[in-house]
Amino acid sequence: MILGIGNDLVDIRRIEKSLDKFGDRFITRIFTEQETEKANSSPNPAATFAKRFAVKEACAKALGTGLWRHGILFKDIGVTNAKGGQPQLNLKGAAAARLRDMVPQGMTARLHVTISDDYPLAQAFVLISAEPEQ
Repeated sequence: MILGIGNDLVDIRRIEKSLDKFGDRFITRIFTEQETEKANSSPNPAATFAKRFAVKEACAKALGTGLWRHGILFKDIGVTNAKGGQPQLNLKGAAAARLRDMVPQGMTARLHVTISDDYPLAQAFVLISAEPEQ
């Protein structure tokens, strides 16, 4: 059962400008430590940050709240990668609480995410589904 779907498109140049203008202040407000490490170790940190920014926006849309409503903050939505490279979502705080509220009794939430970039754009899709508990 699909509970929510969200997508977002980010102009990487906008993230480049934010990084140039605000630097660490921008990074620490928006991104988790893991996301920052991943971006700073990549050949193009701005593109990596832009993809993760898009995921956060897409996830907030899939949760049906957008950011800030219901107390959901950027850092409540974290993006990591599985060993094979597949992006994964890690929710905490208000985002995790909202997800728990969305899931029908006897079901388990599954978070699906895909991200891509082709300069100057970064894109993310998030699908939240529920499956019967096993």
